[in-house]
Amino acid sequence: MADTPARKPGARPHPKPPPTQGEVQFSQARRRAIVPDVCRFSSRPPVVATYSIAACDLETGQWGVATQSKFLAVGSVVPWAEPHVGAIATQAYANPRYGPDGLALLREGLWAEEVVERLTSADDGRDQRQLGIVDAKGGSASYTGSECIPWAGGRTGLNYAAQGNILVSGETVDAIAGTFEQSAGRPLADRLIDCLASAQEAGGDSRGQQSSALLIVEKDGGYAGLSDVVVDLRADDHERPVEELRRLYGLHDQLFGKTPRSQWIEVDDELRGEITDRLGRLGYDSLTEWAGVENLEERVDREDAVDPVVLEALREKS
Repeated sequence: MADTPARKPGARPHPKPPPTQGEVQFSQARRRAIVPDVCRFSSRPPVVATYSIAACDLETGQWGVATQSKFLAVGSVVPWAEPHVGAIATQAYANPRYGPDGLALLREGLWAEEVVERLTSADDGRDQRQLGIVDAKGGSASYTGSECIPWAGGRTGLNYAAQGNILVSGETVDAIAGTFEQSAGRPLADRLIDCLASAQEAGGDSRGQQSSALLIVEKDGGYAGLSDVVVDLRADDHERPVEELRRLYGLHDQLFGKTPRSQWIEVDDELRGEITDRLGRLGYDSLTEWAGVENLEERVDREDAVDPVVLEALREKS
């Protein structure tokens, strides 16, 4: 929105007729519909009341953020991550610049705590901010401004920073931390979704649920090895956003996940005959052609073995 030109000192504003009763009622109703209760009668931007976890898996080279909130499209504000650099969650009266600016500082080699200090000390609105950071080495830091709406706070540990505001209680953040600590060795995306689910079970956002998001990055780990974004999923407006996020991730994993080659099924004459028969019923001459239509092409690159996910999908479709 363009800035409104300032009036000259002493200039009178143009006269404007008073609003009708209908216009007043419409304006009040519209404001109630789009402005959260906690922000009403406030000149500050809408609060991103949420819980989140910024985390990494150093063995797989993945960094990510998962978040849930009573806020439309929380994934458009909170999560930021870059492989071998770090992950950042910015929330409460969120400062979106904490994302790119924080990653730039991490890229310079600063530790998570140093980045938090650098970002917040330069921000006049820091008392209303909340921030979680994990750096390239798994170091973590969480910041909660003194004026964040309670319950608000965070917990940190090796490879993670968990935080939340306007929560039912601190048990929500404790559940995030506990779930992450107890799930080492599992895929990072699964761990982070489980963190959100356990947080919701522990009370979650005191205002309710609306949106959730999951961002996972890995160097060249995205689509066709041409992107660093492994997972970027959002449930922008849903009654049960964490459950919806898990459903979406299930679809994503089916299409873009990777089954270890040791678990692929060797195609003998019997299985080859079955595959050919099923493809014929569907009107296809090759598994590659059918997989491309079904968006499973990332899981097909051999003729002597088949990914079990592809085989299961083919059997379901035919």
